[in-house]
Amino acid sequence: MIKSLANDLFIARSGIEAIAYCRTHSDIDLVFMDIRMPDMDGYEATKQIRQFNSEVIIIAQTAYALRGDKEKAIASGCNDYIPKPVKKDLLMDLIQKYFSHVM
Repeated sequence: MIKSLANDLFIARSGIEAIAYCRTHSDIDLVFMDIRMPDMDGYEATKQIRQFNSEVIIIAQTAYALRGDKEKAIASGCNDYIPKPVKKDLLMDLIQKYFSHVM
């Protein structure tokens, strides 16, 4: 859904990979952080990314949406939250919310 909006698209398969991509590519603008990943969950990966990058927009996403998940994501350092399956109109609204100057 976002390929047409991105210059580069990186896909991390774990929280550890997500942190590594963010360290290596300090110009990343947006991270869709899956909450359930191998090795390290998205909450912890977000906390670690925030230690060296406070500017990147991080949007948590999870298929296991439970009450309080959004609050937990925000508390870990995410800017926002979107449940799976991701609905295109909601995704575009979120992207526009943070990147209206480029859309």
